Amino acid sequence: MAASDRPTKGEQTRRAILDAAIERFGRNGYRTTSVADIARAANVGGTVPYTYFADKEALFFAAIDEDAAAAVNDAMSGAFEKIDLDAWRDQLFVSLIGAVEHRPLAHRVLAGLEPDFTRRVLEIPALTDLRTTCMERIRSGQAAGTVRPDIDAQEVGGGIVAILLSLLMTLVQLGPDSTAPHANDIVGVFRAALVPLE
Repeated sequence: MAASDRPTKGEQTRRAILDAAIERFGRNGYRTTSVADIARAANVGGTVPYTYFADKEALFFAAIDEDAAAAVNDAMSGAFEKIDLDAWRDQLFVSLIGAVEHRPLAHRVLAGLEPDFTRRVLEIPALTDLRTTCMERIRSGQAAGTVRPDIDAQEVGGGIVAILLSLLMTLVQLGPDSTAPHANDIVGVFRAALVPLE
């Protein structure tokens, strides 16, 4: 690693604060976690987090965005790094479930345990990346003849992400048995929306 590629001391401190925030907020929630708790967990002074984040809410939003981005990136790696261009349709939801299980703050917010911030899920920047990747896969499938040519790739890619997010929230809040009986129905909807008519 070149010297210019190494994180600066400030970047390392910010990263430590963010990691501590994800862990503390994920375990104890927004209301019962103080910025001082996070500073202690990050081994920095009590006011140091305010150098990087305007207030507790800004730190919480940054932590949500970071933890959710990690979950989405894990899911995309699991679903989109397949050689088969169409395999992602069957793998994305499973990959998202697995990824969220290992991300404490994302799981907490999706579970509805932070009701004041649940809406924030819709604004997570990583979802824009996921929508874009779904759109690109749909377009690739259209070019290969495995996806219906008459659908708008951007709209359907965004729709897929919205549906998957809703299903994920349901599963996290109600447990795996809530969606399992409908797995074939969900697959059927995606196939009907994407697979060309013969």
